Order: sequence, then C-alpha cells, then structure tokens
Amino acid sequence: MEVVEHGVTFGRLIKGSCGEIRSLVRFGAAKSHRERERDTKSVMALPEKRNRFFIPYANLVFLFFLFFFISLLDNAVCIRISNQIPDAVVDSPDRPLKSAVFALGSFWRSEAAFGCISGVVRTTSGYAGGNKANPEYRNLGDHAESVQVEYDPRIIGYRQLLDLFWSSHDSRQVFGQGPDVGKQYRSCIFTNSTEEMRLATTSKEREQLKSRNSVVTTQIQQLGTFYRAEPDHQKFELKQHPLLLQLIGNIPEEELERSALATKLNGYAAELCPPRIQKKIDSRVNEIIRKGWPVLRDI
Repeated sequence: MEVVEHGVTFGRLIKGSCGEIRSLVRFGAAKSHRERERDTKSVMALPEKRNRFFIPYANLVFLFFLFFFISLLDNAVCIRISNQIPDAVVDSPDRPLKSAVFALGSFWRSEAAFGCISGVVRTTSGYAGGNKANPEYRNLGDHAESVQVEYDPRIIGYRQLLDLFWSSHDSRQVFGQGPDVGKQYRSCIFTNSTEEMRLATTSKEREQLKSRNSVVTTQIQQLGTFYRAEPDHQKFELKQHPLLLQLIGNIPEEELERSALATKLNGYAAELCPPRIQKKIDSRVNEIIRKGWPVLRDI
C-alpha cells in the first residue's frame, strides 16, 4: 500500500502482520522553499463561506472509513500513541556540548542534513549573519537562514562538521541554493573562535582547489547573535510525516525541538542519513511496528 502525503509518496508501509516500513520518503522533482511551504499550507486551507458543520462531519466520515479500512488489514498497523514522554527523548543537560552555526540554503533541509550524524545531539533552525534585531521568517532583513548544530566533541569534531557542510550544498552557486533564490539562502560559515576561523578558512581553500573553473562563494564570518526560528520551522521534515511523529509519542513542541531522537528522525525523514544509520533506523522502526511498542525510545 502506498500513502501519498503533502505531495510526498511513502513506500510500501505494510507487509505481513504488523507491517514493515520501507523507504519512508520518496521525493519527486526538487521544489523550492516557498513551493514546499505552499504545499504544506494547502493541506490546511479551507474554502471561505463553508457551512460551519461541514468540516467536522467530513472529518468524522473520513475517520470512520479510515479505521474501517485499517481494521481489514489484519491488524497490520500496530502503532499506538503514548501521552507520556519517553525517558530517552529528553536529553540530559550534563553533556559537554559545543555548537557550530552554518548557512547552506533552506534551513529546513540544512537542519535535516546535520541531524543524522553520529555525535550531533540536536539542531535548531534560525537566523544569523545580519544586523536586524529579532528577525522573523517573513521579515528576516539581511540574515541568512541557518542551522545551529550542538555536538559532542568526544564523538565528532569541527573538521568533520565542515566536511559535511561542503558536501551538503553547492558552495559555488551564486545568490541561493538549488531552486531557492535570494541572499537569505547564501552559503556561510559562522565561527565562534580564532581556531574555528582558521579551520574554516583552510577548508574553504581546499574546496576551491577542487575546481579552478568556478569560485567558492561561501562567506566566513564571526558569529554574532543566532536567533531561533519560529516553532513551525523546527524539525520541519519530521513534522511532514505524522507516522514518524507517532512513533515517539505525543511530546510538547519545546521538548520535540530539543530531542536528540527527533533530531535524528528529522534527518531520516529527509533521507539524508548515511546508509549505515539509515539502515539502523529502518530496523528500529520496523521492530517497533512489529511489536506494537507504544513509543520509539532510542536509536
């Protein structure tokens, strides 16, 4: 059975008793930041002047047929929603973490690109690099859409984060990334120290040597203030897939944003995990579904 959601086709979700999730996301042609935003909003858009009783009734009819259909699948879908927060979802504040900030296009995809890497504990979408105080999504001034990466230096180093930064976008594209055009999508490394500035500069020089026919446009500048983006833009890729959200239970928005598990699943939803981690998460998700366990506690 294939499920199409928000313009995204899910792979075959059900196989045998309790099912098996395979290839959760299959993106079609690349869409711009704004196009994906319109797709998301269109799901919730309601025509004007509707009878006020129409929507609840339609929802009830839809839910009736949905549950009737599910009941015929021999209990294939065995996911249950928990109202309790799993212990492993909320991270210990005692971890000695460092943070790094990068801009590499749309922060929806940038956040997902770093989320699935070993050693990265959490990611946050936001704005950096500009002079405007308290920027907002619709009024961010001269800031760039950015991602703050909190990582465990015992597991991953700043050099490795730089390597991922270069491999996750086109540093030679001018005035945007992919279908997203504008200075808010520029490529930039924001440094926190002299050592980070040195490492970033060295990595840029090395990246430039790979091709002398084009110029690396990436800027390197000292980080000023990083402004957290609005809740709608945090863990955006994960939020497009309720099936994955359901696996970790009902948790408050603030906890979801800071969850290490949600950070990894955000990268998984965007299919940006390394093959080894992708396979590991596939296995854990399938196990949860087969056993009917209420929540996914860890990966």
